Amino acid sequence: MRDQYFIHKIALIASIICSTLLVNINCSHKQPLQPFSCDSSDPSTKSYRFCNVDLPIGKRAHDLITRLTLDEKISQLVSKASAILRLGIPYYEWWSEALHGVAGAFSVETGIAFNGTIRAATSFPQVILTAATFDENLWYRIAKVIGTEARAIYNEGESIGMTFWSPNINIFRDPRWGRGQETPGEDPFLTSKYAVSFVRGIQGDSFEGGDLEDGRLLASACCKHLTAYDLESWNGNNRFTFNAHVTKQDMADTYQPPFKSCVEKGRSSGIMCAYNLVNGVPNCADYDLLTKTARGKWGFKGYITSDCDAVSLIYEKQHYAKSHEEVVADVLKAGMDVNCGDYLANHTKSTVEKGKVSESDIDRALHNLFSVRMRLGLFNGNPSEHVYGNLSRNDVCSREHQDLALEVARDGIVLLKNSANLLPLSKSETKLLAVIGPNAKVSKTLLGNYAGRPCKTITPLQGLTNYVEKIEFHKGCETINCTSIASSEAVRIAKSADYVVLVMGLNQDREREELDREDLVLPGKQQKLIMRVAKAAKKPVILVLLCGGPVDISFAKHNPKIGSILWAGYPGEAGGKAIAEIIFGDHNPGGRLPITWYPKDFIEVPMTDMRMRPDPWSGFPGRTYRFYQGEKVFEFGYGLSYSKFSYKFVYVSRSKLDIERLSTAERNPEYVPVSDIISMSCEEAKFLAIVSYKNEGDMAGKHSVLLFVRQDEAGNGSPMKQLVGFQTVRLNAKEKTNVEFEINPCQHLSRASEDGTMVIESGARHLTVGDREEYQFSVNF
Repeated sequence: MRDQYFIHKIALIASIICSTLLVNINCSHKQPLQPFSCDSSDPSTKSYRFCNVDLPIGKRAHDLITRLTLDEKISQLVSKASAILRLGIPYYEWWSEALHGVAGAFSVETGIAFNGTIRAATSFPQVILTAATFDENLWYRIAKVIGTEARAIYNEGESIGMTFWSPNINIFRDPRWGRGQETPGEDPFLTSKYAVSFVRGIQGDSFEGGDLEDGRLLASACCKHLTAYDLESWNGNNRFTFNAHVTKQDMADTYQPPFKSCVEKGRSSGIMCAYNLVNGVPNCADYDLLTKTARGKWGFKGYITSDCDAVSLIYEKQHYAKSHEEVVADVLKAGMDVNCGDYLANHTKSTVEKGKVSESDIDRALHNLFSVRMRLGLFNGNPSEHVYGNLSRNDVCSREHQDLALEVARDGIVLLKNSANLLPLSKSETKLLAVIGPNAKVSKTLLGNYAGRPCKTITPLQGLTNYVEKIEFHKGCETINCTSIASSEAVRIAKSADYVVLVMGLNQDREREELDREDLVLPGKQQKLIMRVAKAAKKPVILVLLCGGPVDISFAKHNPKIGSILWAGYPGEAGGKAIAEIIFGDHNPGGRLPITWYPKDFIEVPMTDMRMRPDPWSGFPGRTYRFYQGEKVFEFGYGLSYSKFSYKFVYVSRSKLDIERLSTAERNPEYVPVSDIISMSCEEAKFLAIVSYKNEGDMAGKHSVLLFVRQDEAGNGSPMKQLVGFQTVRLNAKEKTNVEFEINPCQHLSRASEDGTMVIESGARHLTVGDREEYQFSVNF
């Protein structure tokens, strides 16, 4: 026991050196033990009340904070929280990433670096493709694996942080946004569901929620970026200084719902405030947003971090504050707790000395920070002796986890076109396959951004090789930028092949953090290469697109020589295998688009226009399937299958809803605020809709049933239609089942008024499922 005590002391000393050295080195991996406090082998810890696991976490955090000097307190307000050796508290790194798998970050130190004996983790498809599965349970399983692998890496002593700054639940408002790929798409309802599933999974809660009553976390989630953040750099505007002008109406029913769900239902232990300003106020200095809304209205009980260096920007770039000390006061009093960067470490003491903040303001932030670390078990002694202590390197990149990555890629890939049932190809009749395209053989492209080192990768070319005896491959272009094409060579192999698969699209050189797209078309001469190859091929070609954001491929959609189109997003480590399995019929595609695919001239709409609703006076067409009134290349929710599915409403428990107002409510014949509806009336107004769902085809398949509600005339800013439910069902050939949805009128039938109040309008509504099936009902007060 004494040996363990001295080893842990050495680890703490090493952590102090690592956290205080000014040179750019990473020595955290040299720590012989993972960063934990309250080592039972250290006799001094027995006198610390903050080490007493029988006490409530609030009391433990309070005891710890009272023992700290002002300098020590300030050292904890930044993402690289210094060690406090005299109390046995090691260096801690708040910043870790786990967007679609445990990830490190390039060129900066984060909590996990993959520089020890564990060099990789399971890399799932990028979130936008995962969202295309429309499968809440699958999303939960992904996050549970991520949390498990994160904890296993920590248990092996190769992590200095268990707070993961994921998920990204901003709305994919504009198709050019470089980070749209990180999100679940454009719909607030879908994004809210994803947020809840992901947070519950990674934090170790049950799928249904409510299993974390003791507060103990598997890992800590952080919903980002609060709020209205969806622009990197466009036309001279950048994310660091952009002032998003957002109406109360759009804030209430588009931008905020995912964060509200993340907190209220997911119980996230972290939130990140975004770089940008909203209506003139920096998000990280907005008391109404962080304290009154997140903590007050939503009941958030966790820590709030800034995005990296966002605090410094408030003074240096946004010029919102007039001094360093004013910035510190603004963010701490607004409710922010930790600064990604070193700004608070450099300027908080002078802020206290000048009387702009009190030590109690700092204590408030520290209470949130230490409480989360305690919920993670980091103040409970050696983690191997506690819950989750059995997780080890055997739980990282396991066969089960890698199989799940493949399952997600299979279920997310969307079949956009399949003329004359070109797909699936026959394994026996395909003797020579031509594979052409700059994305066919590049494993990095599969991963998207914020990706960790994958367990392994399978490119589309490698995946297809497993099905065909002979493959001829040519890139066609050197890179996806496709400034020149080797059309003669590509045409030659296309002419000789039985079938041709073109693997085209984008990569992180065209869309990523800090890089929005300038257009909505394939880069360079990709379209020309596709058209030449399609014209030369014996039979219609198969086009596979790797990209996060939508691309206007109208030319391919309407060209009979391009028989099939697959959108594969960025499909993760097993993406190439999933693509090949779909092409050759070992998997029936069932993904659906979580975003609208706009025509190329949509770029005429300014990215800086944050409005969702259309404006006929100015010609603004609106955004997303809920409000956009222009032409579409493909609609939200679109996706084909090798089977045909039929839908029919077999039972709806209400055809008329009578909703009772409070007696004191204002009598408006057209609408009633949800807050003015008697709570019992909301409960009593819930009704069931049961849909018969049948696989009419000859192939088993997994497909999602999407339930929408629409109004005959969508006026007063109402959506044209709104997703209110989705369920994913796997059916054998000719099999039929019933799918049940519960409709909550106060939630599913409400929209925001101009002042941001959620209201329900009277009148006729239609439940819709599939292309034609509808059920009409009415709402009365």
